[in-house]
Amino acid sequence: MAFQPEALSLCGKCRSSIRTERCGRTGKEKNTMDRQKIVICRNLEQELAEVLRRGGYDRIFILTDEQTHRCCLPVLSVMEELKDVPEMSIGAGDVHKNLQTLSAVWTWLSEGGASRHSVLLNLGGGMVTDLGGFAAATFKRGIDCINLPTTLLAMVDAAVGGKTGINFNGLKNEIGSFAPAACVLLETGFLRTLNAHNFFSGYAEMLKHGLISTPQHLDELLAFDTGHIDYDALKPIVAKSVQVKENIVEQDPHEHGLRKALNLGHTVGHAFESLALAEGRPVLHGYAVAWGLVAELYLSYIKAGFPREILRLVTDFVRANYGLFAFDCTKYDLLYNFMTHDKKNVGGIINFTLLKDVGELSLNQTADCNTIFEALDFYRECMGG
Repeated sequence: MAFQPEALSLCGKCRSSIRTERCGRTGKEKNTMDRQKIVICRNLEQELAEVLRRGGYDRIFILTDEQTHRCCLPVLSVMEELKDVPEMSIGAGDVHKNLQTLSAVWTWLSEGGASRHSVLLNLGGGMVTDLGGFAAATFKRGIDCINLPTTLLAMVDAAVGGKTGINFNGLKNEIGSFAPAACVLLETGFLRTLNAHNFFSGYAEMLKHGLISTPQHLDELLAFDTGHIDYDALKPIVAKSVQVKENIVEQDPHEHGLRKALNLGHTVGHAFESLALAEGRPVLHGYAVAWGLVAELYLSYIKAGFPREILRLVTDFVRANYGLFAFDCTKYDLLYNFMTHDKKNVGGIINFTLLKDVGELSLNQTADCNTIFEALDFYRECMGG
């Protein structure tokens, strides 16, 4: 198929969409995509208390995982509003984002007396906000949830934008819905609890946001000292990354067009993730996205003229910080098969988001099997596989 790019430039358009108004729903308000509130916290306790007060909830429930129960819940336990509030802690890691865990959360809410006027606080990374958000969206046809993301990945990606879901039948995020949280509270102090792997998992999504926004944002991401993290310097970069995503989501909440920009790196990345799960060596989502960026920027280079020098810079950054996801050419057919199950596909044709340049999108692009295999060859050669 001849390449006919559908180009959209985001350069200069990534205006702030972070709202600092108080959150929560009252009266007849609906939890629509354009009403999702995002707050970068100055005082988490005060701001969460105000959200809960405005919501007028009859019951509050807290969902954590094993790690956030230990490392992050104590930050909230001092709040008067959360004393004696029921908490459920689920297994940490994407392997627990499944139907069995979802059913357990539904059962816990039901047995705890949750009503349509209750709220679920999702305190955790992307797995908790994805699963908890979907549990809230489907319990009694929908109750409020408030996302309190504790990982960098969740702050800049999973917890914002309204996507929820679980893995199913061996496929990543196969079941889910668009269901934005009533509010997202970003407390960057939680990032100090992250190990290096979880930091870099989130940073991959930030790198993607740099690629789809402006050269200046990409430059500051590539230049950031990831070996000695300055959390004060990181905070405004996180805010800028969230702004990129929320500006896109505000314009295209249900992924009919522009929001597909956020899929850069994900078609190949999700295939890497699925292969890793199938082989019993699961990888963090952001690592899969980082590796997927290498392959998809190569596709962008050969199909859309993406600059060779930027491809080299991003590939060098990924190789230095993310290492190698190893596989050989005998896995190409399986990876291709995983890509055919991607939710972005239309009529069984694999769909890619590619770039002509930083911030210049080519949406709804395709590549034949041989071209995709060529991109996998490039990945293995450049990454040391």
